[in-house]
Amino acid sequence: MTDAVRVEDVSFAYGDTPALRDVTLTIEDGEFLGLIGPNGSGKTTLLNVMLGLIEPDEGTVELFGEPIDAFDDGHRIGYVSQKSTEKGGAMPVTVAEVVEMGRYAHAGSGRLSAADRQAVQKALARVDITDLADRKISTLSGGQQQRAYIARALASDADLLALDEPTVGVDAESRDRFYGLLDELNAEGITIVLIEHDIGVVTDRAGRIACINTELFHHGDPESFHESDALERAYGSTGQVVGHHH
Repeated sequence: MTDAVRVEDVSFAYGDTPALRDVTLTIEDGEFLGLIGPNGSGKTTLLNVMLGLIEPDEGTVELFGEPIDAFDDGHRIGYVSQKSTEKGGAMPVTVAEVVEMGRYAHAGSGRLSAADRQAVQKALARVDITDLADRKISTLSGGQQQRAYIARALASDADLLALDEPTVGVDAESRDRFYGLLDELNAEGITIVLIEHDIGVVTDRAGRIACINTELFHHGDPESFHESDALERAYGSTGQVVGHHH
């Protein structure tokens, strides 16, 4: 297996407030990593460092074997944040137009080709929203919007999906379908990094767990996470795991 992401000895602070301290972890190509920790623990900061959106104060980051500052294959990364639906509500564009944005890196300054449009249709079908293609993104439910953003990532031929609490405000049934889709995409070889506040969902779905609160307390499979004291160390007495069976 090759490494999709490699983070070594990364530290980052917002002014005098540490957000990450000496974090080292590797995400293998095709892995499903669940990233958990209490509010304000540095999860989103770590994800942003991984994607090159934030430069660490110390340490190094590689994406697909390339130093982050030299990585120029941005189309290989699909990022869906919890704020995507907030932004989507303000965009006067259709679902198809959102997904077409995933092809811009391939089309360059030219118009979308027939192959680009075929990739868009394939991505819409893959996440089962072909019937919504002509709808305004702002008229969709939260779960439907998140599917549109994943379709955009698939249209770009993303190899890594980074998801920051993507189901906030999404109803339970839509959330279950959403995570079923992630399972399928991961089974097809797409690397997934998921931040999710529901620890039970993460431990049920992800193949590996990274538990942080400024520093990394655990990085391993769900069984070793359950057997460790990482939850108590990261969350204090407030942390607990609730299993979900779908």
